[in-house]
Amino acid sequence: MKAVVYTRYGPPEVLRLTDVPKPVPQEDEVLVRIHATAVTVSDCYVRGFRVSPAFWIPMALYIGFPRPRRPILGMVLAGEVEAVGQAVSRFRPGERVFGQTMMRFGTYAEFTCVPQTDALAPMPPHASYEEAAAIPYGGLLALHFLQTKLHGGQRVLIYGASGAVGTMAVQLARHFGAEVTAVCGPTNLDLVRSLGADAVVDYTRDDFAERVERYDLIFDAVGKTSKSKCRKALAPSGMFVSVNGKGNIKPPIRDLVFLSELVEAGHLKPVIDRCYPLERIVEAHRYVEHGHKKGNVIVTIGGTHSSIESNTDHSFTGNSRKGNQP
Repeated sequence: MKAVVYTRYGPPEVLRLTDVPKPVPQEDEVLVRIHATAVTVSDCYVRGFRVSPAFWIPMALYIGFPRPRRPILGMVLAGEVEAVGQAVSRFRPGERVFGQTMMRFGTYAEFTCVPQTDALAPMPPHASYEEAAAIPYGGLLALHFLQTKLHGGQRVLIYGASGAVGTMAVQLARHFGAEVTAVCGPTNLDLVRSLGADAVVDYTRDDFAERVERYDLIFDAVGKTSKSKCRKALAPSGMFVSVNGKGNIKPPIRDLVFLSELVEAGHLKPVIDRCYPLERIVEAHRYVEHGHKKGNVIVTIGGTHSSIESNTDHSFTGNSRKGNQP
């Protein structure tokens, strides 16, 4: 099968497309034919071994050093069940599924094996593979941080609201009944408004911490601020949470099912910036590493392509029932 591998840490150019053996599922595993995956910020950090000193040793032990222990990157998948192990009862061949492998990686490939107990679930029935691949990474992280901390009527600020996590966080916070202020760059203000933000702040022109508003929750969706910087903007009993250092949270399957239900009901829309074929994975990594993507960068595998054009700069709020147009 075709797969993108890397045998050393470094820039996007360490990634190369090659042939590797097709995996065989163990008794409790599902073999998935992958039609779409996503290039996440976490993928880029791992590929370049860009780790803060506090996490250097545990990360080196987990992913390998001086070279990667798992040569195929990729945390997200959307595809079709090809085969199942003898002990698998949750899935059957031919079923459309989506999910996240977390630090097991392996999704920059035509096939991968996933334990049936991992974050794998049936796709939203009307979603395309590209849309489904744009849900798990940002959706599961945002849901993890917000679902137990938000209540109706609270005021929440999402810092980094236009990324993969932030676009999901804005929508989920609104779904939970919060009043949402979104912080992002000037080119993304309309995007986050369209996702339901009640107010927007352009961080290049306005420091939200110096405003008069106070928030019950500040969620740093990009890991680029701190509680000390946000303290003045917090209400007396307010809380600050950040994705920083929290990329390997193991989500329960019910969270993925919940996100699928919200997407199918039209309450949650995956945002896609660009699509690339697997053969152009290096370009996809360069674009994500540049740091200005909107929502998700999707990689299509095999012959599955939607009307979302590859390598086209646009923001796309997914809704396959409207023709899957950007």
